[in-house]
Amino acid sequence: MSPQNRINHIKTWITSYISEMDSPANCLVVGVSGGIDSAVVSTICAETGFKTLAVSMPIMQRPELHDLSIAHTNWLTNKYKNAFKVEIDLTRGYIGWEDIMREYKFKSEHGFANSKSRFRMLTLYQIAASTSGLVIGTGNKVEDFGVGFYTKYGDGGVDLSPIADCMKSQVYAMGKELKILEEIMKAEPTDGLWSDGRTDFDQLGMSYYELEEAMNDPSSEKYKEYVNIRKKNLHKMKPIPICKFDGKINLESN
Repeated sequence: MSPQNRINHIKTWITSYISEMDSPANCLVVGVSGGIDSAVVSTICAETGFKTLAVSMPIMQRPELHDLSIAHTNWLTNKYKNAFKVEIDLTRGYIGWEDIMREYKFKSEHGFANSKSRFRMLTLYQIAASTSGLVIGTGNKVEDFGVGFYTKYGDGGVDLSPIADCMKSQVYAMGKELKILEEIMKAEPTDGLWSDGRTDFDQLGMSYYELEEAMNDPSSEKYKEYVNIRKKNLHKMKPIPICKFDGKINLESN
């Protein structure tokens, strides 16, 4: 499928979903990070013609990442009359919460990184609730649904996931077709949750090219590494475990 046909398919899918809702949504809410995935998703949302809110939510953000986010929202809103940018700095609220957690000695640095993502999810859903909107996910088939590289109940908490069946290379191809800003196309992928600026490669130990190759070819040199990363994160991709009862429990005494 060509990049343009893929874009058209996603647009039709989003439009069809909304038209079949009992109470159709009034807008699409997308968290914009300065990365290729959110840039492509927010642009496709704008292409549907629905009101699109592109939300930038810095939390102690490194300037270079925030600059990319703002550059994209400016480009998007200049190109599409139905697109609107929202910038909410969550740093003050997050720091207050983190201080409380540290006071009570719950101070996992990994937990804090994930909590930034969860703060953003809370924000997107508050915006969606206030605008009768839908929160649109930006996860792709490789990082989110291949190796589970996302935050549970953070960026994994969405209403629709339009590029979940798209490989990373296909996302880049759509980005090129949509004429996404070159600096975003060339930017090193990062979740932006760490103050030291670590990239996705730093955290995963594999590039998205290598991950995609391993997903497509079990004989790949990196396949075993891919499987090991995936195993660690499978709990995110599986339904929540439920304690089930096959029959009715008899609470009456004998």
